[in-house]
Amino acid sequence: MKPLAYRVRPTEFDDIVGQDHLVGAKGVIRKMVEKGQIFSMILYGPAGCGKTSIAEVIARHFELNTFSFNASCDTKAKLKEIVDTAKLYPNTILIIDEIHRMKKDIQDFLLPSVESGVLTIVGLTTENPYRSINPAVRSRTHIYRLNEITKDDIVFLLKKVIQKEHLPSVSDDILDYISIVSSCEVRSSLNMLEIATMLEPSEMTLENVKKLIGKKSFAIDEEGESYYDIASAMIKSIRGSDPDAALHYLARLLQSEDIEFIGRRLLCLAYEDVGLANPHIGPRIYAAVQSALSLGLPEARLPLAYAVVDLATSPKSNSTYLGIDAALEDLKNLTSMQIPPHILNKELKSGKYQYLYPHDYQNGYVRQQYLPDELKDKVYYQPKTTGAYERAIKEYLEKLKSSS
Repeated sequence: MKPLAYRVRPTEFDDIVGQDHLVGAKGVIRKMVEKGQIFSMILYGPAGCGKTSIAEVIARHFELNTFSFNASCDTKAKLKEIVDTAKLYPNTILIIDEIHRMKKDIQDFLLPSVESGVLTIVGLTTENPYRSINPAVRSRTHIYRLNEITKDDIVFLLKKVIQKEHLPSVSDDILDYISIVSSCEVRSSLNMLEIATMLEPSEMTLENVKKLIGKKSFAIDEEGESYYDIASAMIKSIRGSDPDAALHYLARLLQSEDIEFIGRRLLCLAYEDVGLANPHIGPRIYAAVQSALSLGLPEARLPLAYAVVDLATSPKSNSTYLGIDAALEDLKNLTSMQIPPHILNKELKSGKYQYLYPHDYQNGYVRQQYLPDELKDKVYYQPKTTGAYERAIKEYLEKLKSSS
């Protein structure tokens, strides 16, 4: 019998979890398919979130010639064969896995076929395409970000699969456990479910499932405390400047052996909660996280502990986090805001408006409007005084304001 993960591979958009913004009832990709239109696109997001499944469902709906190309191991010769075939059968779909690894000469060879419509590409990558993919490729594609799959998504999927495949009943605590130890990866969770359902109904207990799956168990106590609750407790302890509590929760998280997840949370916290109160902490935490990934466990605990204590004992400021969220909120309500003409190069050249070059003035500053008229008096960044660096920023801005 074929593996469960293979048997339940999505054949329709409704089978894909966690990506409603793209393939749900109002999702942009679903709308595209319903209208019989297809455009080249790049799908990016973490492993196991559904990129390949979405690409295959798109190809199935259009019933066009479809080819696959893996940029990490396939050659330019293979791509040439695909392009030559596509010229005979227009509107061919090419699914490119790990597109961020595509070499420049292969990209250059591919571009004319994409631009002319001979090929429609669906690129798949775990990397941010704005950093990892050639601008020439990006400019010819629509870029869509996939969400991380959540615990609730996994539990929902597992229940649906159990019903569809007529599998033995599985309790909620076991499904919760599978969602956590699978790191919310769809394929891993399905593999674990398949193993768990090998047990006889009378043996289907959480303890037996833990032994059968063979994954290291971490704290899920009688009250249902989850991995994400522990992660939240660590973040709140760091934010509250309690290094002892933060180390305690880090130790519990380390039982999951998910270094990447822990590292992402610490990096986010460095910029959200410490920010300009300690402006050098971001690069330090990044270096610690990279060291942890390189070392692997058990040694990874050392740079991660360093990062946790560094963050917990640092002064805190969320001023930049509040500032960018306020700016983004304004964009929801205001549209068509014009950049002031005096700071646009095209107006400068015409001589119609005068841009005041700050370096021509005392202290390198001259007061002029930079924000659009609709927001000209808006203040997004309000410095805090918890750290010496940001106190200096506050004093500097106040000095500029009083001198104008």
